[in-house]
Amino acid sequence: MQPSFSPLFPLSVESIWSLDPQSFVELLDSNVFMQKNRNVHFYTPNFTCTKNSSIDAPQETFPSISITGTKCALKCKHCKGHLLNTMYPATTPDDLFKLCCKLQQDHQAVGCLISGGCLPNGTVPLKPFITTIAKIRHKLNFTVFIHTGLIDIETATLLKQTDAADAILIDIIGSQEIINNIYQLNATVQDYAKTLEILQRTKLNFVPHITVGLNNGVLDGEYNALQMISKTKPSAIVIIALTPISKTDMEKTRPPQPYDIARVIATARTIMPKTPIILGCMRPKNRQCTTTTATTDVLALKAGVNAIAFPDRATINYAKTHGWITTFSPYCCAKIGHVLSSCGE
Repeated sequence: MQPSFSPLFPLSVESIWSLDPQSFVELLDSNVFMQKNRNVHFYTPNFTCTKNSSIDAPQETFPSISITGTKCALKCKHCKGHLLNTMYPATTPDDLFKLCCKLQQDHQAVGCLISGGCLPNGTVPLKPFITTIAKIRHKLNFTVFIHTGLIDIETATLLKQTDAADAILIDIIGSQEIINNIYQLNATVQDYAKTLEILQRTKLNFVPHITVGLNNGVLDGEYNALQMISKTKPSAIVIIALTPISKTDMEKTRPPQPYDIARVIATARTIMPKTPIILGCMRPKNRQCTTTTATTDVLALKAGVNAIAFPDRATINYAKTHGWITTFSPYCCAKIGHVLSSCGE
């Protein structure tokens, strides 16, 4: 699949990927990827697994919930189900509704992220919960995001018919090696392309996520994933990065370099110039590039992101002193698709 030229940038994707790290960072410094409207939205939801003490986020305003508790059939090498331990468990529809009511009453929750472990086929068992999720969204006036695995047409249609979610969050993998060897899943890259097509066909709002460096910290399949996404119309795209987790097979894996994360962001900005792009919450925090003192967050700003989840104080100060107009929100960063639409950006 050959990279194509974007009419808005004097660069090909091929040139972005072929530059050595120092030359690429110098390219970022030229501001070629920055949008004319230099607004950046900072998101600070209270996800237990990503609390950041440098930001004063309201407590429990946007919690994450697992409908499978701590159970996941895949046990991916980079996670082993440990992330599920950081979520509220709610393994029945009744438990899910009661939990959301309690979170709203006790902690002034304004919404939630609903996720869970995968079945052996890469799906999350959502169907028994969809009617209840719709009830939570409409009766409690929650903003609801659902993080699914691979999805079938029946589940997607039911989500659309019940108006259960503000957006569907979906990890998109462009490398067969990662699917088989990291996720340990018997699926194909084409299955992820099919999931995107189903979400597009059912007219659900969806926000694809791409994890940079999943193949042991090196780039593999990220551009292919972006190409698949570019054939659809997502509400936004979230770029995250491998973050080694203790007691997993990849706990000692070196994370991707900040310039490689920025390289994926710059590619997304080039081939999808009008799509909101977010640097998501799962990433090694405060990591500096080996070729410069710039951090991941600062390079992401230069690469053209519209939003950053859990920025540190230094990033906020950098944005304010270099001409960005900043806003803050306690919601999940996937909400940016609705924010930019309402603002006309």
